[in-house]
Amino acid sequence: MNKLLNVSSSPHVRSSVTTQNLMLDVVIAMIPAAAFGVFHFGFHALLVMIVTVAACVASEYVYEKFMNKPITIADMSAVVTGMILALNMPPEIPLWIPALGGIFAIIVVKQLYGGLGQNFMNPALAARCFLLISLALFMNDFSSPAIGFDSVSGATPLASMRAGGTADLAALITGQIPGTIGEVSAIALIIGGIYMIARKVISPRIPLIYIGTTAVFVFLFGGFDINYTLCQVFAGGLIFGAFFMATDYVTSPITPKGQVVYGVVLGVLTGIFRLWGASPEGVSYAIILSNLLVPMIEKVTLPTAFGKEGKKA
Repeated sequence: MNKLLNVSSSPHVRSSVTTQNLMLDVVIAMIPAAAFGVFHFGFHALLVMIVTVAACVASEYVYEKFMNKPITIADMSAVVTGMILALNMPPEIPLWIPALGGIFAIIVVKQLYGGLGQNFMNPALAARCFLLISLALFMNDFSSPAIGFDSVSGATPLASMRAGGTADLAALITGQIPGTIGEVSAIALIIGGIYMIARKVISPRIPLIYIGTTAVFVFLFGGFDINYTLCQVFAGGLIFGAFFMATDYVTSPITPKGQVVYGVVLGVLTGIFRLWGASPEGVSYAIILSNLLVPMIEKVTLPTAFGKEGKKA
């Protein structure tokens, strides 16, 4: 009996890559942005990250333990969710708010739909949108005494541009601006994105098309102003969202054509929200809505199997 072959269905693919490996690479890629956020905003930003990650991991462990399911915290997906959510938080936010967001992300958005691979939208972004809607006063307060941003001068560059002001492109690139913990340094985010592309964790297709479409849309409908367009690209969470959230395996298309369509939809929605929406930022809502469209995008762009249902002459 020990010599019998074990026959299973295709595909018969073997790889040394595991979920834990992939998630660890994503965590490593976020370290530059996280480190800059702590350096820029101070110790409280570090506490926000620790508390959020701890809330996500603890929520996953407790839920799975209570439901008698296999414990999956070792795959580090909860850590990634916690870090993404934490880097989307204002630097001085009360710690109970990101903790609440972490619990919502893991239990409501991830575990109640079956766990990793079954969620229909990005858990961290869903939690951020939940907090933006329910606790808008805290989520839109970007003041930071550590670097001299009070509640008046702490307006983000996107908010300043929406009010008719201007933004300093050099400050946007170097990160000398108010904002969420992880979005302020474009350089740190690009370093992380390049790392993930080099490690083949993500394809550059979605991030580049997403950012490029947003830039073209803003240029065409924002007054044909190059400086304004570049400020829109480097301000807010566009680069962060493009590399770390829009590329989520579970909630993005797997077909190349689908990824192109997905990136274009993301860019158009982000441009619409930023130019004409109620909030100057639109990345989170654009990605959430696009996540909901992924099944339809994949249905339309899925290649026809060879020799099956070909077009009739």
